[in-house]
Amino acid sequence: MSRTIKVLLAEDQSMVREALAALLGLEEDIEVVAQVARGDEVLAAARAHEVDVALLDIEMPGATGIEAAARLQRELPALKVVVLTTFGRPGYLRSAMEAGAAAFLVKDAPASQLAEAVRKVLAGERVIDPTLAAAALADGANPLTEREREVLRAAADGATNAELAATLHLSQGTVRNYLSTAIQKLAVRNRAEAVRMAREKGWL
Repeated sequence: MSRTIKVLLAEDQSMVREALAALLGLEEDIEVVAQVARGDEVLAAARAHEVDVALLDIEMPGATGIEAAARLQRELPALKVVVLTTFGRPGYLRSAMEAGAAAFLVKDAPASQLAEAVRKVLAGERVIDPTLAAAALADGANPLTEREREVLRAAADGATNAELAATLHLSQGTVRNYLSTAIQKLAVRNRAEAVRMAREKGWL
């Protein structure tokens, strides 16, 4: 019989995490050997349990699943990463692939598809939700620079330019320039619309 695939589950919602663990536990060749609720716990757990595949949610406390994927890629390059998300946003798909993820699936995919994705990535294949892949191609690359994303993220809660400047250690003029450029690139009218569009695309 083939070797059991050791899986790490990283998901901050305990009910979702336990349901995924139970579903994967029904597969004869897959064993969930570690579960964490925070993105900054992923690397240590993966090392401690010598896992083969890490299933990562995107939005977690401590670090996002994409940040955790990038750390795993740097520190444990042989480990395969599957990103699972409720948010089927094309920008997330691009970011996950750039971070080294081998698969990107939405959480409402059938359990059999998830188990098959685990097997496929271990065999060296990539697995991407086809609808998301098409949307990512249609949307094109993220037009925002890292600095523009940083300023938009900080502006999301309605902070003034002066507050943003203090938080980001920039001048108010520089903050205004970043916001203005982001608004122009996204072809929207104001910073609130820029934040909303960038979030919907998964670019923040």
